[in-house]
Amino acid sequence: MALNGKQKRYLRGLAHSRAAIVSIGSKGLSDNLIKEVDAALGHHELIKLKLPAVPRAERQELLQSICAATRAEAVQSIGHIGVIFRPSDPPAIILP
Repeated sequence: MALNGKQKRYLRGLAHSRAAIVSIGSKGLSDNLIKEVDAALGHHELIKLKLPAVPRAERQELLQSICAATRAEAVQSIGHIGVIFRPSDPPAIILP
């Protein structure tokens, strides 16, 4: 699934008022973290992640690794916050 610009803009608007659901520590990815993110995506479809205080390239790599492990799509990454989306079946969020 690839999101186009209009869909990402819509999802960013929805994510703006949401709080970060999962915080990722300095130890990075673990099996339990992937399970937690997967469960949160199954319940909410659109979630915010609080990323660790590491250089920007490492944060981007970490976000892409999480997306690959959970079959999600990265919507946005600003500072230490990342937003990811994975539609459920049936989808609760209808994309434009």
